[in-house]
Amino acid sequence: MLGENHSLRNEFPDHLDTIAALNKSDAEFATVLQQYDKLDKQIRELELKDSPISDDSIHDLKQHRVEMKDKLYQQIMAAEKS
Repeated sequence: MLGENHSLRNEFPDHLDTIAALNKSDAEFATVLQQYDKLDKQIRELELKDSPISDDSIHDLKQHRVEMKDKLYQQIMAAEKS
């Protein structure tokens, strides 16, 4: 679906407390989360405005978002296990 919100809080609502705690206590997590949110917003805007961007370019942006989400999720899971 075009323009779908993929914010980390939206993607992982069961982990909101952990996300908030890591965002406050882990500078690297906070930085990656900020970059992730910015990229997600950029992708949504491109999709909704039907901006001129090649399919390969939008695919690359989405792939980068997935990689960032995976990294953040791994950190969330590690924090919850400790």
